[in-house]
Amino acid sequence: MKDTYLHKGLRKQLVQTLTSKGIKDDAILDAMFTLPRHFFLDKAFEEHAYEDKAFPIGNKQTISQPFTVAYQTQMLQVKKRDKILEIGTGSGYQAAILALLGARVFTIERQEDLYKKTKKLLNRIGLDRIRMYFKDGYKGIAEFAPFDGIIITAGADKFPDVLFQQLKVGGRMVIPFGKTDKKKMLCITKTEDGKMKVIQEGANFRFVPFLDGVNESSD
Repeated sequence: MKDTYLHKGLRKQLVQTLTSKGIKDDAILDAMFTLPRHFFLDKAFEEHAYEDKAFPIGNKQTISQPFTVAYQTQMLQVKKRDKILEIGTGSGYQAAILALLGARVFTIERQEDLYKKTKKLLNRIGLDRIRMYFKDGYKGIAEFAPFDGIIITAGADKFPDVLFQQLKVGGRMVIPFGKTDKKKMLCITKTEDGKMKVIQEGANFRFVPFLDGVNESSD
């Protein structure tokens, strides 16, 4: 897997695009400049890897556009050593950005084919400290709760109460939520009395749907 001067130049342009769109967190911008996004895409899309676009990654899933990744991550306000639960590993790109920010990342993927492919990729590029699970994202990972942050990379039309229970008091959950195709990006916290409080309402985004259950490999 090669990361050339051309790739780095394209990443620099991408960072400039993200800055112009309102991403201000230098740590996030540095992580997105450092991480080769083309590693997470099929060869057919490599020359387009640094465009601010989503691309298919198989199993009717997509790698989110870089602005969406940066926007959600900025909302999450990750600090070093934070324990972060990601729902929807997909290509692994978002999990890798969180790891580069110093988070302890736990990530769930419901598509077994993607889980196997992404686990292999993350190990290959030296990000094997990311803990991956093949399971139903709606159930979370209770045995490692509470989490400092929870990030959901699929559009939810029902609120994941079980996941909210796994958020620590004062933690942040970033979730695209709503009943229409475009979901409102919300940042939610848990108050001292265990109640939900919306602390930020962001822009609207399109996502693949947040589904129950798992999709096992056909092989």
